[in-house]
Amino acid sequence: MQKICLIIPCFNEEHRLPVAEIEAFLKQHPHVFMLGVNDGSTDQTLRILKTLENTLPQQFVAFNMPKNSGKAEAVRSGMLHAHAHFDAEYLGFWDADMSTPLSELNWFSAFSGGTLRHRIIMGSRISRMGSNIDRKMMRHYLGRVFATFTSIILKLKVYDTQCGAKLFSKDIIPTLFADTFKSKWFFDVELLARHIKLYGHDKTYEYVLEIPLNRWIEVKGSKLKASDFLKVPLELMKIKRHYKL
Repeated sequence: MQKICLIIPCFNEEHRLPVAEIEAFLKQHPHVFMLGVNDGSTDQTLRILKTLENTLPQQFVAFNMPKNSGKAEAVRSGMLHAHAHFDAEYLGFWDADMSTPLSELNWFSAFSGGTLRHRIIMGSRISRMGSNIDRKMMRHYLGRVFATFTSIILKLKVYDTQCGAKLFSKDIIPTLFADTFKSKWFFDVELLARHIKLYGHDKTYEYVLEIPLNRWIEVKGSKLKASDFLKVPLELMKIKRHYKL
């Protein structure tokens, strides 16, 4: 069984972090590790992360960032820290509210295959027969518009860049996460732009895999508002110009 380390970026998540679900999953999956990144929270998030660390010291580590830096930097810092301190074949990030249930990680593992062939495995919220994708209709349509613009900018057939469940093979972590992100809002798109810039479109199609989630439930309290989609054109153009796509 491949070892996997998940980065859980947290900013004021004391009421949304499902502690019991995390504990139960880790106890049943000894090959999975977690790094809970406290991104300058002003509530009890850090205390909760420390409690998880004390409860499961072999599998959970609390990583504190005293100043709020945003999800992009919390993920980047967490990935680099975990790469340096955890022995894992795949590292990834997972939304703290567990809108993608941790049980989906077993589905991800089925595609890693033990060969590290896929450098990036991305969850994709595709509503289909046999799945349970519970998402507000407006967010779904905004997501489709965003995906269309993203595909045009990246020249890549990608369905869902913004799902907060992704895995990366250990070998590309130092390169892909070395520099701070230019986009505060859509760093997921920027990660694909970096891969294209480094390896080209053909290798990106070969090494990046989107898999349809079996279950995704929208949880109230998201930091990203519908109005933030007004920033989409400017942020995507910023990425396009920086990486000369």
